[in-house]
Amino acid sequence: MYAIIATGGKQYKVAEGDIVRVEKLNVAEGEQITFDQVLMLGGDETVIGNPTVAGAKVAATVTANGKADKVIVYKYKRKTGYHKKNGHRQLFTEVKIDSISK
Repeated sequence: MYAIIATGGKQYKVAEGDIVRVEKLNVAEGEQITFDQVLMLGGDETVIGNPTVAGAKVAATVTANGKADKVIVYKYKRKTGYHKKNGHRQLFTEVKIDSISK
């Protein structure tokens, strides 16, 4: 069985036992979290939400909080001498999916 959940403005396809990196959540490591916005349940019988599946929940455990690898942003305009180098490290929360319930 798998589910499609929405968190942090993005959608993720998850199954039990998966480890997924989602946008930063204010939850400490080792704590439980429940995702209520389940857009679809798949498996033997597919259930599509309108916009979410009523009563469906995905339970997960937070395994880590951190920063992703640095992405270099380089802006350049020719003939003017303008160039700017900037870096960005996106914050993330890594969660392990424990259970999917209808």
